Amino acid sequence: MNLPNKISITRICMIPVFVLIFFLDGVVPFAYGIAAIIFAVAAFTDFLDGHIARSRGLVTNLGKFLDPIADKVLVATAMIVMLTMKESLFEKFGNGETAIYIATTISTCIILARELIISAFRQIAAANGIVMAAEKLGKYKTCCQDVAIFVLIFSGSFNGAFGDVLAWIGLVLFAAATVLTVWSGIAYVVKNKQVLKDN
Repeated sequence: MNLPNKISITRICMIPVFVLIFFLDGVVPFAYGIAAIIFAVAAFTDFLDGHIARSRGLVTNLGKFLDPIADKVLVATAMIVMLTMKESLFEKFGNGETAIYIATTISTCIILARELIISAFRQIAAANGIVMAAEKLGKYKTCCQDVAIFVLIFSGSFNGAFGDVLAWIGLVLFAAATVLTVWSGIAYVVKNKQVLKDN
């Protein structure tokens, strides 16, 4: 097993550690902050294993399978557990707490749906021997999404003005990530619409 694949497996193994630390809030000091840092490190390995694989010619079928799975499971898990932070995160938004919680939940559903749709789209392309290049817009989406999740979870460990500011920054980034998610998904399908045509 080569280095990029080992990094992908390490990212998968970090997911339960992230969840464990996250739910130890109140038991472990700064638990949300630690969990956010673990998420950030795991998210960085997504860039790292891809860079190493391409630069060293270590792209393998196992890597093509592990890398997207590790990335999607990490992000999906982080967004789902983030929605449990009603007291430590969403109460920071005052009177708009309920509306923002609903909007964040809807955004999470949109992001997860987009990933499922694009994954199915790529499977159809692969079955027909069509190679589709990654889009820069998708990379911007991933970066914005990861930063937003990190900031939102990290803010849960802080009370007062600092925590409030972090929460609002994270919320704005999450909204931007949602827009980029929809935009990049539509652009990707439109650009590769031949995948859906019957031969």
